[in-house]
Amino acid sequence: MAGGDLTTAVLRRVSRSFYLSLAVLPKAVRPTIGLAYLLARATDTIADTRLIDRASRITHLETLRAALEAGGSVAALAGATSAPQSLASERALLERLPDCLSAYRALPGQDRERVRTVLSTIIEGQIQDLRVFPGEDEGKLAALETAEDLDRYTYLVAGCVGEFWTEVHVAHRPRLRHWDVPRMRALGVRLGKGLQLTNVLRDLPRDLRQGRCYLPRQDLARLGLEPRDLLDPARGDAVRPLLVEWLNRALDHYEAGWQYTFAIPRREARMRLACAWPLLIGLRTLDLLAAAPNWLDPAVTLKVPRVAVYGLMAHSLGTVWSTRALGRQARHLRERIRP
Repeated sequence: MAGGDLTTAVLRRVSRSFYLSLAVLPKAVRPTIGLAYLLARATDTIADTRLIDRASRITHLETLRAALEAGGSVAALAGATSAPQSLASERALLERLPDCLSAYRALPGQDRERVRTVLSTIIEGQIQDLRVFPGEDEGKLAALETAEDLDRYTYLVAGCVGEFWTEVHVAHRPRLRHWDVPRMRALGVRLGKGLQLTNVLRDLPRDLRQGRCYLPRQDLARLGLEPRDLLDPARGDAVRPLLVEWLNRALDHYEAGWQYTFAIPRREARMRLACAWPLLIGLRTLDLLAAAPNWLDPAVTLKVPRVAVYGLMAHSLGTVWSTRALGRQARHLRERIRP
């Protein structure tokens, strides 16, 4: 099956939000970026499948990485990982993994190498995650040790996508031929890191109850806290200074993300939109986090309503042509955030 047909058939089922971003991208980059996303989503599903023991999940991820690098069949892997899936969309994605690999192998050589590189990095992050956090619930809660560990994690699973995104677009969009590619790669990394850090902060209560504390142990120790203390929502006020610190780091990354977006030529409006949408939605998410009385409360769901998402996207259709207008939209959202 052709890559475009595959992304249309499968990607819409596993991620409506990214499907919209993919649909708005220029046609020349859609097959490569769409396949990379599908493969990354498949590896993420494998890594998170709790009905498969951790050692087997690591083996499956290594098998898939080897198939990307050196060839080989993934039919057995697809069968072993799809069967335990409770969500029909994720089961369908893993069942179609051989098709994804066929489409990947049909990519032009340089694009195939770009996909291989970014997937190898993402898989490294996922395997590291499985080894750092050995439990599946709060009974075996573990934490990252340092701020550098968290920064490294956000690069492995998201920042590397900014590099990939930049390289694919520069290769296929002649209007970007004057870009300072090393600078834009670095800004793209920070864009990805900011979005992933937003996910880390938003998902903190849920991750804690799955045995994962991404807030560094050393940072918690400065406040006289241990990872297990975060399981008690009553400790929300005590940990809030650290949460605000990391929220501000995320906002710093967002500033770099907007520099990246504004450097995209106005005539590349589709690429601008695909970068602006996650940044706008991310800013709205950080606003919800900053306004939440207690980030540690697992009963509170912090998610931007779909109608608000569509509103942000619709507004950006009018502002994308003007750096000043798009910047004003971003600044308005940023100024709402009061950590």
